[in-house]
Amino acid sequence: MVSRVVSSWGNVIRAPHVVYGLHSRHDSFPILPNAGTVLPFGNGRSYGDSCLNVGGALLQTRSLDRFIHFDRDTGVLACEAGVLLADILRLAVPEGWFLPVVPGTCYITVGGGIANDVHGKNHHRAGTFGCHVRQFELLRSDGTRLKCSPTENPEWFAATVGGLGLTGVVTWVEVQLRPVSGPRLDVESIRFANLDEFFSRCDELERDFEYTVAWIDCLGRGKRLGRGILQCANHAPQQAASGPAVGRKLSVPFAPPVSLINAVSLRAFNTLHYYRQPRRRRQSCEYFQKFFFPLDRILHWNRLYGPAGFYQYQCVVPASGAREATAELLDTIARSGSGSFLAVLKRFGSVASPGMLSFPREGVTLALDFPNKGAAVERLFQSLDRIVSVAGGALYPAKDGRMPGELFRSGYPRWQEFSHYIDPACSSSFWRRVTEHA
Repeated sequence: MVSRVVSSWGNVIRAPHVVYGLHSRHDSFPILPNAGTVLPFGNGRSYGDSCLNVGGALLQTRSLDRFIHFDRDTGVLACEAGVLLADILRLAVPEGWFLPVVPGTCYITVGGGIANDVHGKNHHRAGTFGCHVRQFELLRSDGTRLKCSPTENPEWFAATVGGLGLTGVVTWVEVQLRPVSGPRLDVESIRFANLDEFFSRCDELERDFEYTVAWIDCLGRGKRLGRGILQCANHAPQQAASGPAVGRKLSVPFAPPVSLINAVSLRAFNTLHYYRQPRRRRQSCEYFQKFFFPLDRILHWNRLYGPAGFYQYQCVVPASGAREATAELLDTIARSGSGSFLAVLKRFGSVASPGMLSFPREGVTLALDFPNKGAAVERLFQSLDRIVSVAGGALYPAKDGRMPGELFRSGYPRWQEFSHYIDPACSSSFWRRVTEHA
């Protein structure tokens, strides 16, 4: 047990926490003094306060980093919950297997992937990460160890997948991998002029490609509203001769005194990025790291936002009315002159998420980063909240550090059912914030 200042990835909240450690999946749940609370903590890649427990303790699980078994014939892999997705890919890809769902970074733990039921660029076909988890062990504060799967203790499985670490500690996980012929993908990049063109292309592209995602110029307005570049990919059936998989990584050594993300740099970058592709369509063959994890090539990229940090605003709006709601969101953001280099737009498919609090549901998801400008950015968020609420949408807890409690409760109607599964020793800053006035 030590005491140290802990921050989530957005660097907005920094607070001292008592930190406990687990050294083995066989360790007992720590004994907490004075009826305190604890929250499992993986690699700290959640953007807001869902991975923090200000005023309480954290239970560091990153040291649970051992592989348990890997069946190279069936692709079934079991490992401890602190193993990074990067570690799994390093082991599995040379053997012809790949994770069935990956988010935008490979530096999250498997336990974090379950706790946030992460999604990827293939949601329209594969659903969320939790859809491919075969089973896991859940350690409760009373010492109970529950084996959870869709058929064994299914209610605990549903509460823990997407349950933000509040049901106890996941100690080990068994997941089903998917076969691939190698590390490369066939990628097609398509430049589109506006939001209408994006929606008109989606059905065709989602039929032909396993992975689809769009970068959006968040400052485009009028006829350019929602212009961007669609990237679509399939695992390459025939692999070219191997070469260096990953180029040299860059690093941001320290946080600059002010955010380097501002209206001037953003407008210049977005225009250059949109036109850097001279043709409307471009085909390439790329290693998976470049396609799935572009920001992982810049270590500590979150420091670019300066000492005040940044927020990510990621929402989902239902398929019915998604075009109108997305247009209103983008127009509101463009008029504010704020936003991010990496504004992401994607459609979620109809594959049902397994968790009570899972974020993905059929519709359209939009994600942008915003420098922390205090009251100014909060006023923008309030405008965006109203659009999302009227559309019947929701915000993503893993990316959130400020959503109003009423928006959380309307977006996650099973939250009260879920609350019965919370371990009495577990809590988080996020959970207290969104439920305290319920």
